[in-house]
Formats: sequence, structure tokens, C-alpha cells
Amino acid sequence: MMLLSPLTPLEDLLRNVLDWLHVTVGLPWAWSIVALTVIVRLLLVPLTVRQIHSMQNLQRHAPQMKEIQKKYKTDKKKQQEELMKFYRENQINPAASCLPLLAQFPVFIALYFVLREFSKHPPGGDLSWLGHHFVPDITAHANAHWSGYLLLVIYVASQLVSTMLMSSTMDKSQRIMLMVLPVVFVTFLLNFPVGLVIYWVTTNLWTVGQGLITRRLMPKPAVPEKRSSRTPPKEGEAEPSAEEAVEPAPVPKPPAQPRRVKRKKKARR
Repeated sequence: MMLLSPLTPLEDLLRNVLDWLHVTVGLPWAWSIVALTVIVRLLLVPLTVRQIHSMQNLQRHAPQMKEIQKKYKTDKKKQQEELMKFYRENQINPAASCLPLLAQFPVFIALYFVLREFSKHPPGGDLSWLGHHFVPDITAHANAHWSGYLLLVIYVASQLVSTMLMSSTMDKSQRIMLMVLPVVFVTFLLNFPVGLVIYWVTTNLWTVGQGLITRRLMPKPAVPEKRSSRTPPKEGEAEPSAEEAVEPAPVPKPPAQPRRVKRKKKARR
């Protein structure tokens, strides 16, 4: 109980927001959870902006980072040291891309306890989602109805799409881990309330839309300029050395052979 006590104010806040959305606005409890998810994501916009800037920074420096990884491919410890040094020199914070996800975990856990309290003391109003034939009760476990399994499939699909959109700068091992994680997490969600799955599906769909907009607005990384020894150096750039300045002499082409023209013999009279 002592571990959960810090979340009590957040639980009360979520319950009050849900009550306001249901009683004052007039939304059903399930749609109140969707509206609550949108409110939470709007409050996380500043962290999302930092996440997008971090992704842009990582994408801009991706070629240099790949060179470091390639150079120290056999020495993982040295590779991590050089990458951390590169992050400090270029003011890159790789953890910034995880801030919105980390900020949502307390909300996720607090909403779980709110819905558990709903199941013990059902509030007034309709607890179904899209009619009683789809989800009869949002406080029931996801494995209690066929619609819960359908929502879990949508959750996994949306989580995989959001991962592919938001992890383009990660290395292969990290991407594989993030792709496998939602499939493993399903085993835990089976015993969670359906309302919690609705919250997570909604936030995943928000992330997918955010990723599509980000990919459209994010500038492509600049292609390095092709230069030769005759290209004048930029301001603050060192002059090329004498060895670099010497270009290989062009190989002379063999002289063209004169074309022989056959003359027609004159007819004798």
C-alpha cells in the first residue's frame, strides 16, 4: 500500500475528470476514457515536441553514429563510450524519445485502480462500449468477451505501427526488442479491464497519427556535398594537403587511326 500511496492523488484526479466527462459533458463511461486519453496526450505535447526534436537530431547525425558503430564493431564497450562522447559533443539526448511513454505509465497504473474500483462499486450509467453486443462492461477483463481479444489485436497492430514510425533512428536490436514487447505485454493485458485496453489503443492511434505527421514535416537529412581537390575550402576549413591536392594525371587516349578511303578506278576508254 505504501508503494501505491503516491498515486492516490492521481487516481482521485482521473476519477474526477471521468465524472465530469460523464455527468457534465454527458459522455458514456467508455467514451469518457477516450476523451481522458486525448486530454492526457494534449498535456504531454511539450514532451512530444522534445521527442520530435530529439528524433530530428538523431536522424541528422545518423551517418556519423553509424560510422562510430562500424569502426568499433568488435569492441562494444569502446563503441558505447564513443557514442556517449558523441552525444555530449552534439547535445543529443537519446532518452528524450522515451519521455512521453514514461510519463504515461503513472496514468496507466492509476487508471487501472480507478477501473478496479468501478468493478467493485459500479457507478451509475452505461458501462458498455459501442453497444452491449460489442463490449458489455469496460470493467470486465479483456479475456471475458470476444471483443476483448479483438481490441488486443488492434492494440498489437497499432503498437507495432507506432514503433516503426517512432524508432527509425534506433539500431536493429532496439527495434526488434520494441517490436516483440507488445506481443509479450498482451499476456498481461488479458487480465486487465477492457477500459484500460481502450485507453492504450487510443493512445497508440494518437501516436500513429503523430508519427505520420512527423514523417511528413520532418526534413530529410542533408546529403554530404561531393567535393574534389579543386573545390575551394569553406570558411574555417583546412586547406587540402599537397598529397590530397595532387590529382592523378589523365590517361592519354590513343591517337585515332586515319581512315582509309578506297578510290574508285577509272574505266578505260
